Amino acid sequence: MGTGDYYDILGIPRSADDKEIKKAYRNLARKFHPDVCKDAGAEEKFKEINEAYSVLSDDQKKAQYDNMGHETYTSASKGSYTGGGGFGGGGFSADFSGFSDIFDFFGGGQRRSGPQPGSDLLMRIQIRLEDAVSGVDRDIEVMHTEPCSACGGTGSETKKLNICPRCGGSGQMRQAAHSAFGQFVRMATCTQCNGKGKIAEKICRVCHGSGHSRMKRNVSVHIPAGIDNGMRLRMEGYGEAGDYGAPNGDLFIEVYVQSHDRFTRNGDNLETIIEISPAQAVLGTSVEIETIDKRHIELKVPSGIQFNTALKIAAEGVKRRGKPGDLLVRVKIVTPRSLSSEQKDLYQKLAELEGKSSGAGGFFSGIMGGKKKSKK
Repeated sequence: MGTGDYYDILGIPRSADDKEIKKAYRNLARKFHPDVCKDAGAEEKFKEINEAYSVLSDDQKKAQYDNMGHETYTSASKGSYTGGGGFGGGGFSADFSGFSDIFDFFGGGQRRSGPQPGSDLLMRIQIRLEDAVSGVDRDIEVMHTEPCSACGGTGSETKKLNICPRCGGSGQMRQAAHSAFGQFVRMATCTQCNGKGKIAEKICRVCHGSGHSRMKRNVSVHIPAGIDNGMRLRMEGYGEAGDYGAPNGDLFIEVYVQSHDRFTRNGDNLETIIEISPAQAVLGTSVEIETIDKRHIELKVPSGIQFNTALKIAAEGVKRRGKPGDLLVRVKIVTPRSLSSEQKDLYQKLAELEGKSSGAGGFFSGIMGGKKKSKK
C-alpha cells in the first residue's frame, strides 16, 4: 500500500471540491483498472486511488485527514505481531467485513482472474479519554485467516500447482448464448479454479485446498495522541490472507473514546469545573487543579470572578501533533444552603453596607426592579 498524500495520489489541490475529487477519481480509476491496464503495479495503484477517494469523498473523514495529517491518520504503526492460538473473543467488539472498490467500471462485480488479495478487517475498540489525550499502546486479539502452515498457502499437499485444464490458466471461461439477434459471448469466472488459473496437484488435507487457516493473533497497536471518537487506524497486511501469491488485506481499527467524569473534550482543549464560594469569588483565591494525567497545578482565581468564567491553563489539553491544546477551568460560584449564626451576621452586615453604598434601593436596585425617574 502506498504512503503518498491522498491529494497527490488523485492529482488535485487541497482546495478541490467534491466535483473535482470525483472527476479526478473516475479518470484515474478508468486508467489504472486492472482489467484495462496491464502495467506492473496497476492493481496496487488502483487500490491506492480507491483508498484516497474513500477518504476525500467523505466530509467527516476528509476533515479528520486534513486535521491530523497523512501519517497520523493512516498509520497505527506496524507494531509487533506475535503468534497466539485457539479461538475466542478478546474483550473487544469486532466486525469483520470486506471493503470493496468504490466503483467497478468493468467487471460487473465479478471476481477478477488471478490470485485475489485478502479482504480488509474492521475492529472496534474503546479507549479512555486519558489515552486519547496522550496516546497509548494497546495489545488486541484479532481473528483472521493466515496461509495454511501445512501447504504454505498453496492449498496443495505437495505445494505444487498445475495450470487449470478447464480455462488454460486464464481464470475465465467463454460462455456462448444464442438469441434472435445472434450469438453472444461473455466471459465468466472459471468454476474449476475459481479464477485463480491454477489448481492444487493434490488437495491439502489440513485446509481442504483453501490454502488458509483460521487463527487468533495478538497485535500491538500504537494509538496516537489526539485521536478522536470514530477515527480509524490502518495496519497494512494484518487483514485476511490473500490467495497464494497475493497480498494480505489490511486491518482497520475504529476507535471510540469513553466519556470522563471530570473532563470534557472540545477539539484539542479539555474543560473541567471548579466550585468556589461567593466570598472566594469576591476576594479571589487559589485552588489546586488535578490534570488528566494526575499532576497537580495551582490556579489563581482573580478577585471579582464572574459565574461560568473559564480560566486557561496553557498546554494542558490534548497533546496532538506537537502543539498541545489548553485546559479550561470553568468557575461555578456556589451559594451556601446553610449558614452558621456568625456567617449569617456577616452576610447581613455586608447586605447593609451594600445597601448604604448603593442608595435607598440597595445594591441590586438598579438591576432588580429599580425604576428610573423620568426627565421633565
